[in-house]
Amino acid sequence: MSQLLAIHMNEKDWSEWFVANGDKSFRGRQIMDWMYIRHNFSPLEFSNIPKILREKLNSEFNWSLPQIDTLLPSEDGSEKILLKLQDGLFAECVLMPSDNRVTLCVSSQVGCKMACTFCQTGKMGLTRNLTMGEILTQVVIANKRLIERNILNRSVTNIVFMGMGEPLDNYDNVVNACKALIDPKLFGLSKHKVTVSTSGLVPEILRLGNDVPVALAISLHTADDSQRSGMMPVNKKYPLEELKKALLEYPIQTRHGITFEYVMIQGVNDSILHAKKLVKFLHGMKAKVNLIPMNPHPGAVNMVATDFDQMRVFQKYLTDRSIPAPVRYSRGQDVSAACGQLAAKRKDEINLPPRTVALARRREYLSAKTKN
Repeated sequence: MSQLLAIHMNEKDWSEWFVANGDKSFRGRQIMDWMYIRHNFSPLEFSNIPKILREKLNSEFNWSLPQIDTLLPSEDGSEKILLKLQDGLFAECVLMPSDNRVTLCVSSQVGCKMACTFCQTGKMGLTRNLTMGEILTQVVIANKRLIERNILNRSVTNIVFMGMGEPLDNYDNVVNACKALIDPKLFGLSKHKVTVSTSGLVPEILRLGNDVPVALAISLHTADDSQRSGMMPVNKKYPLEELKKALLEYPIQTRHGITFEYVMIQGVNDSILHAKKLVKFLHGMKAKVNLIPMNPHPGAVNMVATDFDQMRVFQKYLTDRSIPAPVRYSRGQDVSAACGQLAAKRKDEINLPPRTVALARRREYLSAKTKN
């Protein structure tokens, strides 16, 4: 009999398993504690579980974690972690230690179907969603990496769902992961320090605010409807007017309100006219705009970062109208780990087009399946 993967189970699944095996539902919480707080994936060592059930857990489930395929350290101290999942597919996360925080950028899908023109992940297409456990184990692996790097007495403090995939396209798994992340008896992170980013899936935005109290970031990049539809196909289904209505209903979780990510692309979305349209769109909302210079990558034809002087002009237009607009220089550019660069690449593949790499990963996956 093939074993079920333990990390594909959530607390409800575990509780139901224990009840079906003649025990109490509270054991589900105990299993979550062993896995995600104590980082112990050896069920025979689960001392508060009856021995007969420990043995059953050990025989019925596969307790392995995703494997670290490649570690790519950046000159700025961040680190990209390429993970090989149990089924042979790949996903990435980015660990970013700083003086006062440790941020982890997590993935929610293998690939992405949003097809945003400025993003490598969007050129890969979508293979599948990550499970709640595959999301949470990125945090477990990152915390282990901090120990291995001798970054002592530190653990992940901030989570941003800005890695591979559209988080709200994998709604249930992302919400369940967020609930575990802010659960004081599990990861115990502040609700203000867990941020879910979305390209603008309106129905899911409306649900998210009611289902879990986390910070929200919108991948916006232009407030011109026609232009945004060209850059981000999701805008054709949920145009800016509908997006704004949903955002006005979203319960604010941070002092800055909703964060808007705005990739600055030279000659594309960086004029004062664009700034004026952005101010108009943000009217009535508590908002902060992160200005992100375009991160280059293979396949980004005619898309380069706005020059410094023009970026400052754009920024001043916003700040003069009381809209916080910090310039965010992405970390990990040199290892293809920055905003819009994730594409499951190894060191020797950084300069390859994302679709070429996606095909290489696909061939590896199919070859491994054939051998097994």
